[in-house]
Formats: sequence, C-alpha cells, structure tokens
Amino acid sequence: MSSRNEQISQAALAEFVAATAAEFRIPGAAVGVWADGREIHVCHGVTDAGAAVPVPVDRNTLFQLGSVTKTYTATALMRLVEEGRVELDAPVRRYVPELVLADERAAAEITVLQLLNHTAGLDWNVIVDTGEGDEALAGFVAAMAGLQLIGRPGDRASYSQAGFNLAGRIIEKVTGLPYERAVAELVLRPLGLSRTGFDAGDLPGEPAANIAAGHNLDEDGTLTVSRGWAVGRGDRPGGGLVSSVAEQLRWARFHLGDGRTEGSAGVLPAERLLRMRQPTVELRGSALGDAFGICWFLREVDGVATAGHGGSTNGQFAELLIVPERDFAVVVLSNSAPNSILFNQAVVRRVLETGPGLVDRDPEPLPYDPARAPEIVGRYDNDAIAVVIAADATGLTLEVGIKPEIRAGSEGEMPADYPPESIGLLPGDGDEYIVTSGGLRGQRGFFTRDTTGTVVAVDLAGRLFGRVAP
Repeated sequence: MSSRNEQISQAALAEFVAATAAEFRIPGAAVGVWADGREIHVCHGVTDAGAAVPVPVDRNTLFQLGSVTKTYTATALMRLVEEGRVELDAPVRRYVPELVLADERAAAEITVLQLLNHTAGLDWNVIVDTGEGDEALAGFVAAMAGLQLIGRPGDRASYSQAGFNLAGRIIEKVTGLPYERAVAELVLRPLGLSRTGFDAGDLPGEPAANIAAGHNLDEDGTLTVSRGWAVGRGDRPGGGLVSSVAEQLRWARFHLGDGRTEGSAGVLPAERLLRMRQPTVELRGSALGDAFGICWFLREVDGVATAGHGGSTNGQFAELLIVPERDFAVVVLSNSAPNSILFNQAVVRRVLETGPGLVDRDPEPLPYDPARAPEIVGRYDNDAIAVVIAADATGLTLEVGIKPEIRAGSEGEMPADYPPESIGLLPGDGDEYIVTSGGLRGQRGFFTRDTTGTVVAVDLAGRLFGRVAP
C-alpha cells in the first residue's frame, strides 16, 4: 500500500507555517515531521520579540514542553515497571507511604495506574512553592493533604497535574534519586537526548540566546514578552522539561519504534510502548482525545488511531502527535499565548492532511437556544482556575481565568486569562459543547448533572470545574 506522506513538501510547509504564524502573531515556531523514513524541520521567526538582537529559531532552539513532560514521567515509570520495581495496580502508598489526602480511604486506594491515566480522583493541582532543593517534591506531596478530591478513585478521568507530580515522587522513592536525575538516567541519556532537561542553562551545545521566550498577546493587541520562565521544582514531573524540535522528533520516533533509537540499547520492549497506547478509560466530549492510555491522549482522526499530548506554560505551547500505523509523527513548538493553541492545531491538521491524508474537523454546534441557557450559566472552578459561562440574546460565552487570590499570592508572573468567547452546544444529549471563537477555539467539553438533573460541573480541557454559583 502506497503512502501519501511523500506529498509533504518542506517548502510548502514552510510557506504555510510563515503565513499561519503571521495570522496568529506567533513570534517564533519550530515544526518537525517524521514521514516515510525522513525528517522534515521547518523553523520560523525569533526566540524573543523583545531582544535587541533577534535570534532566529532553529531546530535546536529550546522551548518549554509544559505537560508534554508527562510522557517522559510516564515512560520513566514504565521502565521501573519493566524492571519489576513498580506495579501499575499497586497502591501508591506502597511506594510513598507518607501520602496523606483529605480522604483517608482515597489515599489508601489510589493506584499508580490511576495517577497515569488521571482517574485518581484528584483535583488539578496544589498551588504551593516548595523551593528549589531536592526536597521540593516531598514538600509538594505533603501539601497534597489540602487538595480537593473530585470523586472516588477510578470513577472518572479528570486531568491532574498533582497526580503526575505524585508519580514523580514515586520515581524518587523507588530509585533513591532526585526526580530529574532519575529521568535522565532512565530515559534521557539512554535515548541520547542531550538537549532535553529541566534547566536550560545546564544543557550543552548552544548559546544561551537560543532559548525561546514566552509571549502574551494583550487585549489591546500588544505582544508582551513573559519573563517568568522556569517551572517550580515541585511541578516538574507534570510540566518542567525544556527541549528542541529535533529532540522531540527523536522522542516521537522512539515511541513509534521497538523501544530503541539509533545507537541505543533497548529502553523499553515494544509491548510496553504499545501498552501505553491502549485505552484505559474513555473520555467524553474532549477535543484532546477519545480515551486515555497510560498518559497519552488517544484519538481517532479520520478513522485512524493517534496518540498525542500537548503542553502549555507562560506564553509557550507544545504539541506532539504520533500515528503508529502510518509510522508518522508531528511536533510543533511555538511561543505566544493564547494563539499558539490555534497555530499549533492548524499546523498539525495541515501536516496530517498533506501527509497521511487524514482530515480533522471540528463538529458543528446546534443553533443557539435561549431556553437552555439558564440551566448552565454560572461560575465553575477548581483549586486555581475559574470558568464563567454567561448568556445574552445572541448566544453563550465561556471565560477562563486564574482566580484573583491565586494571582495575587503568586510571586512570579502568571499566564494571561482567556476573555469571554462564544460556545455552542453540540448534537446528542445537548450537554456537550465546543468553543467557537478566540484562543480556545475548537476546545470541547461537557456538563455534568446530579441525580436530579441539575448541572453541577463543567469539563474543559479534560479538567473538572465544580459549579459554585447559579
């Protein structure tokens, strides 16, 4: 069977990336594609729009990966599983006996797998500064005693940064090493990922200027450089890595392969990598995927199975997608909020269509029905973020922002909020929706009802937000 991958032209992709970056005001981006046994790299723009001497983005420019880091944490844990040092179905307390949660029964029941597929019942995160020493993760886990639980372990999926930070602590306890060193020894060094790590200043081979700065597009259209760069050490297992598009494509190829890369010994057997891409829990109404594997978001695009993960930090966004049955991968790194989400999505969709011939389209919302609005408008929140759904005569809007008290209590710079943007309900039971404008355009979610039929929560980007006001 012939492949369509050869239809990807580097020149055509470069033209599309440049035009799309201009449309969405993206200062710098790096795109990598693996197709038909060859790599394609397209780099555009500059690392820092505010620099006196602009530095062009290249295939070795370091970007923050955000939550793409979770794929590394999960893979490191799977190495420990393969070595017989960790069991996926074992309770977390076997490895972290000091774990305390608000619900003692939940603390005793949560398993390693439930951390890796976001079914542990943990809320999104704990906003706490535990310092930059080797005890940062231990301090984070201690702070989880105050973390809200959104359900019983195993009941449902809800994306949790805290859960992956706890998974990082398992790695520390089992190996006896700080998380960063353990990941380097289990994953980074065996795969030759020398330009991937947790401190950009410690990575060899490139000048310090070849590091992408984040940018935020203000409401007045001003592009501001975000100077809050590093992720706190207690949050690193869920989002702390930095890397280049060249090394992210190498990472994607490892997960497409047999557990090895060029010149490396076996890191994981192919069956372990395949196990990570098998569905463990279904996802409802999510643009991110149809199910969770072990860490991976699993989604069918045009009838073909894909596995991927995205990540965001302060003004930077990363996207990684693999199509195993086509031996195909795409990586996009870019540096402007909020439009990098739309930029990354547009590039991924173009590459999928021109390469393996897969068309990815958003579903069409229903016409606005004002009679439905009263049951869903209101404020919803989790530990750090608030979602406000409002309505007028023309339609529904959704606004997402960091809680004022969280923003006020932060010593560092935090990402900008998302202003109200239009949403539409989707066909079916009417409780699923899609964002139809703004920086979150294309994101999907759903409303949860209690036994009386009252809407009590909303899901967005795989996260649960409980209703706090009508």
